[in-house]
Amino acid sequence: MAALWSRARQKTSDEVVVRALYEEHGRALLAYAQRLTGDRAAAEDIVQETLIRAWRNQEKLANGKGSVRGWLLTVARNIITDRIRARAARPPEVPETTTQVPEEHDLAETVVDSMVVMAALDRLSPDHRDVLMEIYFQGRTVSEAAEVLGIPAGTVKSRSHYALKQLRELYGADNPGGARLMVLKEAAA
Repeated sequence: MAALWSRARQKTSDEVVVRALYEEHGRALLAYAQRLTGDRAAAEDIVQETLIRAWRNQEKLANGKGSVRGWLLTVARNIITDRIRARAARPPEVPETTTQVPEEHDLAETVVDSMVVMAALDRLSPDHRDVLMEIYFQGRTVSEAAEVLGIPAGTVKSRSHYALKQLRELYGADNPGGARLMVLKEAAA
């Protein structure tokens, strides 16, 4: 029974100490924490954590060295610093959104498009095919293609013009493969 009474008295005395600290220093602590964090809710959490640390370290407050408010403000600043460092040490959290459904890419269309384009290129003369390959598939400019192929830039322009004209004639809009051949045009863009 004596142990129960001792614990009840200790609990009451702890509550009195924390309540007295809050009544005397709570406003100053809250204002200080809110000024450092810019967030009222975070500042309230910091004041609560500061008072918990004061409760755990009552002997440091009672030893008479320095001011109690100075100790509390230092503890609050250290808590804020620890939170900032912890936030900087881990990557920011990205919230999940349930409205975005992951896209599934069907590669079948891409494969068919590639097959149509390659079949179309096979129907061109080697000179025309080489020019289109350099410009559209290698991504070279007219002058770069001319240098690689060893022909004048004007010839590159002429061959690409006639090659595309021939492809349009072979695979026009009324031809079933014509729509797929637009992939070549998109590659040029």
